[in-house]
Amino acid sequence: MSLPPRRPRHRLISFLLLVGACFTTLATAASTTPPAATFTASASPLAAQIDAYIGQPRFAAASWGIAVVSLDSGRTVYAYHADQLLQPASTAKLFAAGLSLATFGPDYRIPTRLLSDAREQDGRLNGPLILYGMGDPTLGTAESTAWADQLAAQLAASGVRTVHGDLIVDDSYFTGPTFGAGWEAGDLQSSFAVPSSALSVQENTVDITVNPGSAVGLPASLGFTPIDAQPHVSGQITTTLPRTTSDINLYRAPGSDTLHVFGNVPAQAPPQQFKLAMTEPTLQAGRELRSALQRHGIRVTGQLQALHWPQDDAGLLAHARTVGEVWSPPVLEILKRGLKRSQNLYLQNLLLNVGAHEQATTSPPPPGFTSTESYGIRALQAWLPQIGIQPSTSLIAEGTGLSRRDLVTPDALVRLLGYLAAQPYAAALRDALPIAGVDGTLIGRMRGTAAENNVHAKTGSMTYVHCLAGYVTTAAGERLAFAIMLNNYEPPTDAPRASSDLDAIAVLLADHRGSD
Repeated sequence: MSLPPRRPRHRLISFLLLVGACFTTLATAASTTPPAATFTASASPLAAQIDAYIGQPRFAAASWGIAVVSLDSGRTVYAYHADQLLQPASTAKLFAAGLSLATFGPDYRIPTRLLSDAREQDGRLNGPLILYGMGDPTLGTAESTAWADQLAAQLAASGVRTVHGDLIVDDSYFTGPTFGAGWEAGDLQSSFAVPSSALSVQENTVDITVNPGSAVGLPASLGFTPIDAQPHVSGQITTTLPRTTSDINLYRAPGSDTLHVFGNVPAQAPPQQFKLAMTEPTLQAGRELRSALQRHGIRVTGQLQALHWPQDDAGLLAHARTVGEVWSPPVLEILKRGLKRSQNLYLQNLLLNVGAHEQATTSPPPPGFTSTESYGIRALQAWLPQIGIQPSTSLIAEGTGLSRRDLVTPDALVRLLGYLAAQPYAAALRDALPIAGVDGTLIGRMRGTAAENNVHAKTGSMTYVHCLAGYVTTAAGERLAFAIMLNNYEPPTDAPRASSDLDAIAVLLADHRGSD
């Protein structure tokens, strides 16, 4: 197969964060998106219940924003500060989900390719072998664990037994930093903020197992999976007396490959598990492919080399042809895996795939340098007016909601949900959301209520930010789209968790028996 159009390359000038500046008249067709909220809750029993709940003194310094719209009639069921911009946390993933579906469709699959510009001759390729990533976030997971063996088998089937050259792993399909705009530096070692690489493997995480030493005073042992992804370790965790308090500390500075470990673990304690971001997922993918090639009887005479943005691969790929190829699951399946667990890599990589598509098809390109992420955000801002959302009500900077720069109104979230509910894939996407009391990030919530196995919603949580947005069917059989956003709130020590406050409102919606 031929390679996709190459993106134009430009001298790095600056990164542009595109928040959009164009406005459009909102769509009014209920079949496409619900009408604008009135931002005035009606004097109904439901409104009175929600007003009383969010009016508790413990919320005096907090910021609530709520929008509830009927998918059946288009009417506004409830609204409170529905036109105010608030931080959405992971409910922002709904925008990346909708945009990727609108760009690629639910059945699109992302390729990962093995390339060479040499021809096989007597079982030998005279030139480098290139592993070219195009943003599949699922390599090494679920049904994709055999990806490297599948590529090696395809190459072996073509008759190749020796690669007289280097194995080059190339992730420069995405241009720009490997972290999203506005991600906090302190998060970057965490498994929820892994590098967004065009060549990702095993969700770009390293599993760490800490076992106490055999005697008090001895260092604990650290096990790494995959072992090849083990960083340089500095320091030690000391084994202390049994039943003492465990204090395990793992720290890696941004941009460093050294993992500092310190603290203590009690003797005879069970193994403790941790997940950290992988520092070089591209090289790890290369190591796995090199091992697979060996298993399939293919010898690589050269070295393993990684090629990252801003290195230029145009010359390397100019005459390359595809000698092996594996495909991701369909976009809708990637979304299901990403939305259920609120998996940041999956949604960020999908946004970047949209951005790469825009880079390849935008002509003429804008002046200066524009990152793949910025292209994706530009596509988002161009798409929003088409579905009846003013770009000024959805200031999204990246694909996950991890950024504090992200701002959204409850009304914009509900309009997006209304649009998605009118698409051919609506039922499948609804089931891809976490289901209250059943699975995903809602598995332990709203059990034993009318919301259980009824509310399908995306959760969103970070420090002082608590959100829930999705769908519910009332006791009267009315289908609702809702967005509940609570910002600037830390529960008092004697108060319920903030997630319980969101759930309480969702349960009120599920229990609602009227049409008022």
